[in-house]
Amino acid sequence: MPSLKHDTFFRRHPVFTSEELSEHLSANAKVGSRARESLLSYYTKTGRLVRIRRGLYAVVPPGSDLQSHPVDPYLIVSKLTPDAVLSHHTALQFFGRAYSVWQEFNYQSERPVREMTFRGQAFKGTRFPMALVRSGNQQFGVPAVPYSGMLVKVTSLERTLVDVLHRPWLSGGWEEVWRSLESVEFFDLDVVVEYCILLENASTTSRVGFYLEQHREELMVEERHLKELRLHRPHQPHYFDRSRRESGRLFRDWNLVVPAEVVERSWSDVL
Repeated sequence: MPSLKHDTFFRRHPVFTSEELSEHLSANAKVGSRARESLLSYYTKTGRLVRIRRGLYAVVPPGSDLQSHPVDPYLIVSKLTPDAVLSHHTALQFFGRAYSVWQEFNYQSERPVREMTFRGQAFKGTRFPMALVRSGNQQFGVPAVPYSGMLVKVTSLERTLVDVLHRPWLSGGWEEVWRSLESVEFFDLDVVVEYCILLENASTTSRVGFYLEQHREELMVEERHLKELRLHRPHQPHYFDRSRRESGRLFRDWNLVVPAEVVERSWSDVL
């Protein structure tokens, strides 16, 4: 059963799916589900592989302890579905921009699998926004980034800026969002505006416009960026957080009622 060809596969795929193993076996003239299952069973029993969930495995290097060897969560989340894209707070954390370190990892997919945990870490999927699905733009602003010898799909910082303002509950709330985004020194604002419009969500457009206006000097925001976003703002005032409907200050340029906490960034005073 041991084979140098399998060792090469394991080195190149520290986390892999059953389908990827099938492709490897097919390339080496060993085809069929029985060959795959036999190989998985052998290496799992000998402690070379650890099963994460059905159809997903991590490699344990020779000499390492099966129970204590760490499995990279970014590799896990990137393999949960064929189209998985690291997103929201996980994308910020991946790029080293998250204010807080989480043990929850988010991804987007057309068909996310059921929420799961592995060694105390949670993995949660959400569907791509419907506007992106309708226009076929699910992969807009999604580079494939080299990571641990593999390629991981993750939303760019530009897309992430919009995504965390679109679905803030996936990113820890407004303080976490603001503090995380403020650690980013540069965004391609043309891309931010383009992606924001693709989402076809007036409330999100207003939140993005408000954020950019509040950081106009730091991010070198031009009037043309704000003007384009204003064209897609709500026709009537919207609450900044429509799930909570807090009172606040109305910013008429964006038809947006913003809570005092966000306007004043009151958390900045807390050490």
